Amino acid sequence: MYIKDLKIDPQAQRTLNERRAQNIADNIVREAVGSIIVSERADGDYYIIDGQHRARACTLAGFETITCEVHHDLTQAQEAMLFLLKNRESHKPRPIDEYHVGLTGGVSLFVDTQKILDKHGLTLGSTSTNGVGAVSGVLQITDRYGATVFDRTLAVAENAWGRSPETWDGMLLGGIGMFLGRFGDLVNDEELARKIQDMGTAAKWRSEILSQSSRGGFNHSGTGSRVTTAFRIVVNAWNKGRRASNRIEP
Repeated sequence: MYIKDLKIDPQAQRTLNERRAQNIADNIVREAVGSIIVSERADGDYYIIDGQHRARACTLAGFETITCEVHHDLTQAQEAMLFLLKNRESHKPRPIDEYHVGLTGGVSLFVDTQKILDKHGLTLGSTSTNGVGAVSGVLQITDRYGATVFDRTLAVAENAWGRSPETWDGMLLGGIGMFLGRFGDLVNDEELARKIQDMGTAAKWRSEILSQSSRGGFNHSGTGSRVTTAFRIVVNAWNKGRRASNRIEP
């Protein structure tokens, strides 16, 4: 098939990495390119599902055609799901690309997460006053504890620290989410937000988490450990000033 006739749907496909395509082109062997996966839509247009970097590399190398495995009568959601399935065991897409494709595919984890983000006026993919950068961290909260806990997590963070880039730090949200996921039935969210606020700004919390995690040694410096550290600090904040009988013991 002629490469010039192939199109890309950004909602069902990852973002093209031009450098990756160029690296492929620099060492390309025509016979080793294999087949890319293409969807022929009802209007007769052909959209790449999997293989856009190989297709781009062929163009850069001066090839006009590429072998295609063509699928027919797929919906856009089915194209997105096929992309995810084909890339699970190959070159895994970036979390944000996988997220957007999953939304198109109607994957419940991504759809439920997006509904909560929309509710709070937040975007996902880059950290800002109104944006959360920790894609995997956010998805883990929804996946492990449900959309309701993710909703409460964002509300508690905002009530404690206001809207700022630091508020939406993945470690902080992860720690609050873990606490609410485990002990949410025992917790008043407004009180939790006040207690968190009393222990300092989001920036101060982040600094303390990094400090405690680094003191734990090399094997305790990963993201998972930092979320666990944040969780322990949230527990301490909640327990501060409480009688022993009313404290939460993780």
